[in-house]
Amino acid sequence: MKRIRVITIACIGFLYMLSGCQSSGAEMVSTTEFFFDTIITISIENENSSSQAFLNQCFTICKQIEDIFSRTKEGSELYNINHRKDNTVTVSDEMAYLISEGLKYYEVSDGVFDITIAPVLELWDFKSDDAVVPDEESLTAAAAKVGASKIHLQGNQLTFDDSDTQIDFGALAKGYTADRLKEYLKRQNVTSGIINLGGNVLTIGKKPNGDLWNVGIQKPFDVRNSVITTIPVDGKSVVSAGIYERYFEQDGFKCHHIIDPATGYPVQNNLWQVTIISDESLVGDALSTICILLGYEQADKLINTLEGVDAKFVLDDGRLRE
Repeated sequence: MKRIRVITIACIGFLYMLSGCQSSGAEMVSTTEFFFDTIITISIENENSSSQAFLNQCFTICKQIEDIFSRTKEGSELYNINHRKDNTVTVSDEMAYLISEGLKYYEVSDGVFDITIAPVLELWDFKSDDAVVPDEESLTAAAAKVGASKIHLQGNQLTFDDSDTQIDFGALAKGYTADRLKEYLKRQNVTSGIINLGGNVLTIGKKPNGDLWNVGIQKPFDVRNSVITTIPVDGKSVVSAGIYERYFEQDGFKCHHIIDPATGYPVQNNLWQVTIISDESLVGDALSTICILLGYEQADKLINTLEGVDAKFVLDDGRLRE
């Protein structure tokens, strides 16, 4: 099979701060680290001598969260759950919370959002220069292992019906992390800042000069920093998901990283990108993925049933629907 290029922009980020921190006239302090396969940049107003210490603690929190929810990091709580010996395990409060959120969105989406998709994801490699579509037999077998109805959570007790069932939090962990970081910074009385985890931007208040933050949305399949629209926000979360984030091309087919759990293949519909504006980044993380999986018509209907949530859609002809 013909293999073309592998394109990965999710680690770099596809939400951009326009008219950025420096233009506000106030001094900002920023730190960048790499967690969750993503470059994370946190910027806050440099109000006192503790500002840098606050940022350092933010990345300590990131490490703690990664040690819980990483599917691939040996020794993480999730790694141990997925490689369990018994099908009933006791989980931490943090794990129980995120599993419960995953199960909630499984119901909201009528099953298209499924945190037990890990067996399918194991077969796909969107980073390799030699990436190929997995063989159909393997994908069919892996997809048969997927189904959030096969896991049951009562308090901190998690039970699996099937020993082959495994969990992945790729569509929730960054949002959860952004929310945790914002909670921590607000407890430290930080009133102005930006938390940027690639496709997840979460703002704290307004810019130091009182202006709104402006978040630019990457134009799908265009050169980096080509913005299709901007979103002014005050203390809001802006989360984008798109089929152009990570993909490779094979035989003229774009194989992207948003996988239909029912088939094991990248979902094919009329959406290139979805951006969710909400109060919480976890909400945006889940809904942006759900919308891509549903396609424009069903996604638009879902968003219209939710309070406090707005969405912007880029269709497969490049049009922006708001």
